[in-house]
Amino acid sequence: MAHVHGKEMMKEMNKSVEPIGKQIAKGSLASATIHTGGKIMSKVVKHPILVFGLGVVSGILIYKYRKEIISGTTKLVDSGKDFVLQQKENLEDLVEETKEES
Repeated sequence: MAHVHGKEMMKEMNKSVEPIGKQIAKGSLASATIHTGGKIMSKVVKHPILVFGLGVVSGILIYKYRKEIISGTTKLVDSGKDFVLQQKENLEDLVEETKEES
């Protein structure tokens, strides 16, 4: 992957940034979901049989989709490692450029 600096770097960064409207919509949806889920869970916690049932259902779903969960987690970890290595490489390039200018 070629390294870009200056104006080219800003162009590359703008390609990967989501529009602000999408981010606001996602944040609002997440907030509403958490608020509604909190109300539901406060009612469910008062009934131990429902808590047990939710545990059983969640265990079944986790077992059923365990391969997808593992593959998704693996992809996430790999992308995190790639990001860290890329940032390390960018930092090394900046340090090297600074040494050359001095």
